[in-house]
Formats: sequence, C-alpha cells, structure tokens
Amino acid sequence: MPRMMNQELRPETLCVQAGWAPKKGEPRVLPIYQSTTFKYETSEQMAKLFDLEEAGFFYTRLQNPTNEAVARKIAELEDGVAAILTSSGQAASFFAVFNICEAGDHIVSASAIYGGTYNLFAVTFRKMGIEVTFVDQDAPAQYESFLCGDYFQSHALRAGYP
Repeated sequence: MPRMMNQELRPETLCVQAGWAPKKGEPRVLPIYQSTTFKYETSEQMAKLFDLEEAGFFYTRLQNPTNEAVARKIAELEDGVAAILTSSGQAASFFAVFNICEAGDHIVSASAIYGGTYNLFAVTFRKMGIEVTFVDQDAPAQYESFLCGDYFQSHALRAGYP
C-alpha cells in the first residue's frame, strides 16, 4: 500500500490527500490553476523549459500544477512511479503503445475495441511501422499463440463503448 508521511494510507485517504503536499502558507486543498502561461525570469529560462532541460511549467496545455498533482495522485493510488493525463482514451491508447513500441515492433489487440482505436492500430500504427494483429477476445487460444516472440503489448478494453 502507498505511504505518505511514513504511514500506511487506505485508498480513500489517498484519493483526498495524495499528490499535493502544501508548503507553509499554501492552501491545504489543491487550487485549480486556470492560467494558460506562467512567469519566467529570463527568455533563457523559458527556452530551457521548452527544451525540457529544466523542470517547470510554461504552457498549461502541456502541464500545470493542477494536472501535475492529479498525475501524482493517480501514481500513488496505483502504486506507480509516474502517471500521465490525456484528454481522451484515444490519446491514452496512443501513448500506451507509442512509448514502448517503435518501427518493426508488433502488438496483439482484441478485435472488439472502439472504432477510433481500431483505426489508430490498423492504419496509423502501420504507417509508423508498428504491426498489429487483431484477435477474438473471446478466444484465449488466439492470444496464447502470440505469447512467445517479440510482442510488446496486448491491448483489450474491459467494457465496450455505448
């Protein structure tokens, strides 16, 4: 179970407390930052942030204090190292594959997935050199036949979209 302040905490507590550790004078509850941009001392500092040479916030669509705290909260709840927030399941599916696969790799996916994700896997990833084999999720033997070899990921959805 994740730990905060050297004590075991239940998931309910983590939902409320994880991801935000206020310093003296800061609010106990995480504020929602609605700013689109942030202040910098020099243009050089901004360049370092933009080039990912320095940590910090420079444009809210890429990252902001609220999103960072939510990602930390999710990582703690899942007992992970880090988390990423995306604006859609489609984006999450893309990052799940693209961060571990490259041209020449091969993944196995359930055939009964959201149509946009099917298109992402069947068309877009193929253009990027990532091959996808679709199998019937109700036929475990089809998955088992791909358990050996250079397959990096298996993709399935728990519930179909309405």
